[in-house]
Amino acid sequence: MAKIAVVFYSMYGHMFYMAKSAAAGAEAAGATVDLLRIPETLPTEVLEKMHAVEAGKAFASVPVVDASKLAEYDGIIICSPTRFGSAPAQVQSVLDQTGGLWFSGALTGKVGSAIVSTATQHGGNEMTFRALHTFMLHHGMVISGLPGTFPGFATMGVEKASGCGPYGASTITGSDGSRMPSELELAGAKFQGEHVAKLAAKLK
Repeated sequence: MAKIAVVFYSMYGHMFYMAKSAAAGAEAAGATVDLLRIPETLPTEVLEKMHAVEAGKAFASVPVVDASKLAEYDGIIICSPTRFGSAPAQVQSVLDQTGGLWFSGALTGKVGSAIVSTATQHGGNEMTFRALHTFMLHHGMVISGLPGTFPGFATMGVEKASGCGPYGASTITGSDGSRMPSELELAGAKFQGEHVAKLAAKLK
């Protein structure tokens, strides 16, 4: 049985819901899953102006990730928003705390995967995937995206904006954060979580 960490940073809830879906997929594949939160670093007064305080209460009780303990997992899924074509500072801060794990090779051979969000359909999600995948490559991890066997790819179409692609599941938030993940995007996250769990079990 594989042990999977689904680590997310969320301001309005988008990555929280995508992370929960990925965790459900990993559990469906028989894995033991820990849903872990990257803490907010913005002051409350700033969050209030961004109308993010109420949204944050939905996942405030989720345990905070301890970067030093990521080596305990067989697979790690990082769920991150996009900030100007990369992961935000809150996510980068956690990644920067893994230097000791890199030095000891503790994450080498483990499965790494990413799920992201952007405000618009062409808002830089592939750049964020690349940034997170580069981090995983430096740690010697085996990278998993969202396989072409995901049934949602066959029905996605081009009539409306939608997340999800070969690099991983993704969602589009809207410029004001009002668009929540669609059923297809949540299904992509769940499929990815299941795929990561199965791959991690094979490599364990």
